[in-house]
Amino acid sequence: MTRAFIGLGANLGDREGTIRAALAALDATDEIEVVAVSRLVDTEPVGVGPQPRFLNGAAELETTLPARELLDRLLETERRFGRVRVPGEHGPRTIDLDLLLYGDETIDEPGLTVPHPRLHERPFVREPLAELDSTLPGLH
Repeated sequence: MTRAFIGLGANLGDREGTIRAALAALDATDEIEVVAVSRLVDTEPVGVGPQPRFLNGAAELETTLPARELLDRLLETERRFGRVRVPGEHGPRTIDLDLLLYGDETIDEPGLTVPHPRLHERPFVREPLAELDSTLPGLH
């Protein structure tokens, strides 16, 4: 089992309901266990132009999936909950599931960078992560 952390976000529709349902869908699989979820915090959009406020948080997972497969599962879950990703666009979204940390691995492959490359720039991610585990790298 690998300990992984994901960022959670939504700014369309029932933000909390969608985040909770997406986590339940992930937890319902044999390969992923949702171990802990931070508080969900209402935040101002950052660097994305005018759009609705976000609800952000983080979750700790235990998984048997390799990092790439976990990312694929996160993206598949986003699609199930109405997320349409447009490359280079950061518009409003029903759900956002970002792979932030995967064990103690450093991964730099096309489409997959762990730790998340903008983790240090995002207090709306760092603070929920610190709530789950204040010893994680990249939080300070």
